[in-house]
Amino acid sequence: MAKKSKTQKAKASAARQQRKANRELEEQNPTPVAEATEEKKGGLFKKGSEDKSASSNDTAKSSKKDDKPKKKRFQFFRDVKSEMKRVTWPTRTDVLRWSGVVVVALLFFGIFVALLDNVIITPLLVFISGIGA
Repeated sequence: MAKKSKTQKAKASAARQQRKANRELEEQNPTPVAEATEEKKGGLFKKGSEDKSASSNDTAKSSKKDDKPKKKRFQFFRDVKSEMKRVTWPTRTDVLRWSGVVVVALLFFGIFVALLDNVIITPLLVFISGIGA
């Protein structure tokens, strides 16, 4: 697990303190905090009576449900596009240089294994099998 930097630790600590303060405020006076959150959610579209707001919320929820699958459907592709913009792509010379390194390594280890097999292991097995007979 990667270690957190001092900045990350400070941000996490500040967030914990903020959540703790919010919980304490809710425990002290639960109704004003609940009303404030309802006002934020309602915004400009809040109706005068609760019956009207409930019915309008039902229709708003159903229209939001219809919009969500469409948004989720293409959200993955938007995320992929944004991530691909952040990628640091290698230059042509880097690709050629590292491809050469890979080919040389493959040749080296191929020759090493072939020599090990034909020069050391096979004669050793022949010698051992000759003793046992």
